[in-house]
Parts: sequence; C-alpha cells; structure tokens
Amino acid sequence: MQNRENFPDSSEDISVSIAENIEEGRSQLPSSLVWAIATAAAIFFLCSSLRHALFQSTAFDLGIFDQAIYLIGQNQTPFSSLMGIHILGDHAAVIYYPLALLYKIYPDVHWLLLVQAVALSLGAWPSWSLARLAGLNQEQSRAIALIYLLYPVVFNINLFDFHPEVIALPALLAAILAARLNKIVWFCTAILLILSCKAVLSITVAAIGLWLFFCEKKQRCGAIALLLGAAWFLIASQKIIPFFSGSEVAGVGRYSYLGKSVLEIIINLILKPQLVLGKILSFDTLKYLFLLTLPVIWLLLPFSRKLRLQYLTALIPAIPTLLINILSDLQFQRSLAYQYSVPVIPFLLLAAIAKEETRKREEIRENKEEDKANNQQFLTSVNLPKFPYSKLANLPFKNFRLHQLRLGIQLPRIMIIWSLIIFLFLGEYKDFYLYLNRLDTWQATREAVAQVQPQSSILTDNRLAPHFAHRPIVKLLSQISPQTNLAEFQYILLNLRHPWPDTEKIGDTLANQLKNSPDFNLTYQKNEVRLFKRIAD
Repeated sequence: MQNRENFPDSSEDISVSIAENIEEGRSQLPSSLVWAIATAAAIFFLCSSLRHALFQSTAFDLGIFDQAIYLIGQNQTPFSSLMGIHILGDHAAVIYYPLALLYKIYPDVHWLLLVQAVALSLGAWPSWSLARLAGLNQEQSRAIALIYLLYPVVFNINLFDFHPEVIALPALLAAILAARLNKIVWFCTAILLILSCKAVLSITVAAIGLWLFFCEKKQRCGAIALLLGAAWFLIASQKIIPFFSGSEVAGVGRYSYLGKSVLEIIINLILKPQLVLGKILSFDTLKYLFLLTLPVIWLLLPFSRKLRLQYLTALIPAIPTLLINILSDLQFQRSLAYQYSVPVIPFLLLAAIAKEETRKREEIRENKEEDKANNQQFLTSVNLPKFPYSKLANLPFKNFRLHQLRLGIQLPRIMIIWSLIIFLFLGEYKDFYLYLNRLDTWQATREAVAQVQPQSSILTDNRLAPHFAHRPIVKLLSQISPQTNLAEFQYILLNLRHPWPDTEKIGDTLANQLKNSPDFNLTYQKNEVRLFKRIAD
C-alpha cells in the first residue's frame, strides 16, 4: 500500500503559488518599465502639444473641456458656449471639478494634455502587476505592459484632443488589480474615479460587477461595482444630464431606430432583438472587432484543443461598450482613431493574461499527472526501500523539462514586435504628414491670434477655437446661420485657405458679407487668414 505522504500535495503547491503571485503583483516595477512609462508619457505629451501648437486640435473636444474647466477654475458657471449647455449636461463628468484645481495654479490647456499623457502611460503599471499576479514571468509581464503602451487606440486617443475617460483607462485596470488583491478601499476609490469620468462608463462598471461576482468569485467587490454602476447610470442619465441640458442624453440620437430615450432603447434591445441582429452580424462589425483585437489576436486565439476557453470570460465587461459602438449609426464610433473603444482595451489585455495563465496551469497539471503516473509505475515495478519520493520533484531532469517548457511559450520579443508592426499600420501618427501641408498659414494664424484681446467674444472655426477657450463666449461657424445676429461677437477669425471642411462654404460667405459690413473692420489679412474686429458703438 502506498504512503500518500511520499508524494507532493498539489493543493499545497497551488496555495504557495498563489501567495507568491500575490507578492509579485504587489512588487515594484522594474526600472526598465519605469523608463518606458516615463518615455511614453513624454512622447504622448509632446505629440499632443505639437498638434495643438500647429492649430490642428479642435473645439470638439479639446475646446469644450478646456473652456468648462477654465470657467470652473475662475469660479464661474461652466456653461459651454460651444455646446450651448452646462458642461454636466454633456456626460455628467464631475472629474472636471478636481481638474480645475490645476487651472487655479495657472490656467493653461497643457494641463489637460499632460494629465491625459500621464494617465494613458500609467495604464502600463497595473497591466504589469496583473500579469505578475497571474503568474507570468518578468519578461512576459513586461511585454504585456509594452503591448499596452503600443496599442494603437492608446496613442490615437492621446493625439485626438482631450477626453476625461482616458483617466478611467488606468483606473479600470487598477480596479481589477485591487479586487484580486482584496483591497476594498482601493477598489472603491478606483470605481468612483471611473464613474466620475463619464456617465456611460457606469454600464462598464456594472458589467465589471457581474463578472467579478459570478466569474471571479469576488462577491463583495462585484456587488459594490454592480450597485454603484447601476445607481450612477440611473442618476446621471435620468436626473443630472436632463437637468443641466434640458434634454435626453446626447448620444441617444445615434440610436434613433431603437427609441427616443435611454429607457426606451433598453426595452427595445430586450424585446426586439431583431432590430440589432443586422448590425451585429455585419461586415462592418467584423472589421471593427478584427482591428480592435489585432494587437493581441495571437494571444486570444486558442491554439490547443485541450485549452479551455474560460479565459474569454475576461471580455464580459467589454460587451456593453462593444454593443454601444456596434449599434451606433455613426461610423466613426467604430474607428480606432477616437475614444469610443477605450473601455475595451483593459479587458482585451486581461483575456490575454488569463489565456497564458490558463495554459500554464494546464501544462503544470498535465506534467504533475504524468510524473505521478511515472512514479506509481516505478514503485510497482521495483521493490525499493521507502524514502521521501517528494524529492523527485526537485530532480534535475524535471527542472530541465520545465525549463524547456518555458522556452517553448516565452515569446515576449515576438509579442512586442507584433504590437509595433500593428501600431505602424493603425497608429494615427501619420496625421502629422497632413499637418505639414497646412504650415503655410501657421505664422499668419499666430499673428492673428495674438491680436485678439483676452475675454473678448469670438466666432471662428473648429481648428482655431481651442486657442480661444479661456473666455465665456467662443462659438463655431457651424453654430450660426445667415439670420444670426453677429453683434455678440467682438472678433471673427477665418482661415480661408485651410478651413474646417464642414464649414468651408459658411466661412467664404461670411468673409464676403463682412467686407461690406459697417459693423466690422478687417484688422488683419495674410495668406488668406482674416481677422475682423467689431467697431465699437
């Protein structure tokens, strides 16, 4: 009869492994990754600042948020003249108020660009910690963090003005890390930060709660996320946004075929699924999903029939965002150049990490079963005196086999190279080549902007408006009509050589109208950049 004490206890090994992984998840970042994060933050900030300096940033969305946060910093009502509503009526993003503390130090739009660059780059930190917590080695964990930094959506959203939901990106990863480490206070802090960034993120938070509760067996954190997410969704969509905007949530118009209100859309999604099947199964949707997952596609695909697909449950919290984007009538909502796919990125990385963790566990389990079978066969065939056979686990041939096993799965260099190639194809850095074609009016635009007095009301186009956001009234050409009274504007600035495409005709018509207007003088003209100033009464 065999003595069970002579064989290693697999449950004990697993508990020890989990404890070691938790310590690894809490450990400090390697210096190489610290430098990578700092370098990424610097590159992100320089790129977005350069884009702004070249007059390529836009009122939608940099100018809108810059104006609102500036007004809060000046203790004024954050009424967006670009949207015609209180800023909380847009997405109920209360994060604007703590951001305004930076504007109290010095009001400058570069604060927002810096916060965005730092927030996006910091997402690599919890990505690395989650990988270490899952049992990935140093090289693989570092590769996961670098894949995050090279993700096209991360760079593209940094280049596209400013959006408060970028602050939620590292917070989403940090919330999952806190839940797995059973850090309730940190988890709640991360969830509240996410909810403060944008009302629609409450749906993602609620989905995280369901996933944590049923799949991760983190009932306390799951219940907290589910309750907070559902509560904030109802408060923001049914109370805050209608109160400050006087209408339904702005995005409702993108789903007009499903209903005229948030609740009507939800009801029709449940009762009339046939309305959305066409969009879900369309080529446009397949293309969007393919491009979105392309940077980690080889990590997500199952290469072995023995590998269970349980790791794909990590994608559950991404489903609401994917549905919101897929069902929208607006094509650009499924583009990687904009912010709409930001909440999906953390869960793609989590699925990739979970797949590697699952594969390792399967291989270790199979290896233990094979060793146990070999040991039993050896004991039944040879009559040897008893000795602690648990030492067999430490014999050189087993370490050699495990080492060979690791070499077979360790592909951090290939992972990084693949991500770099995808970034070169899908990254919006190519836009800088377009910006060079508009440099012929750069100096003239700078001179015209310098002549506009602070706090004076101004009418201009989408690319120039961000440079005049620190005033109560700045409006776009798209907000006027031929019947609009121009008396509220002290300045009108136009770039007729490189206009915003949607308002090119309006700008030409307005320029001809102002030439003969007794109320305005042409005070600056160079390279088709024209500045009109209202004649004082």
